[in-house]
Amino acid sequence: QVQLIESGGGLVQAGGSLRLSCAASGRTFSRYAMGWFRQAPGKEREFVATIGWSGGSTYYADSVKGRFTISRDNAKNTVYLQMISLKPEDTAVYYCASGRYTDYAPKSYVYWGQGTQVTVSS
Repeated sequence: QVQLIESGGGLVQAGGSLRLSCAASGRTFSRYAMGWFRQAPGKEREFVATIGWSGGSTYYADSVKGRFTISRDNAKNTVYLQMISLKPEDTAVYYCASGRYTDYAPKSYVYWGQGTQVTVSS
C-alpha cells in the first residue's frame, strides 16, 4: 500500500511558477514509476508528466512540454512537478499517482493522491 500526499498548489498569475510536491509513504517508492495528472472542471483527467523509477526517463504532454519538469528524490520518497510560464488553461486539480510503468493512461496507475488545486489567473 502506498499513500500519496500532494502539496504546493495555489493561486498564481499567468506567467508565474509553482512547484508541486508529492510525498509517498512506504519503503517501495523507488520501485514505482510516478505520474502527474490534472483534471479541470467538466473535463476528463488528463496526463501531464511521468517519470521512471530511477528518474532516468521522463515524458510530458505536448501542452506542458518545455514549461513543466518532473523530477524525483527517492531518498525523500518525493516526486516534484516544477511549473513555469503558467497559463490560465493550466488551472486544474493536480494529482500524483504511482504505477509499475511510465504511461500516459490513468488506468495504468494504482495509487493516487487526493489532489492539489492550481489556479492561474489571467
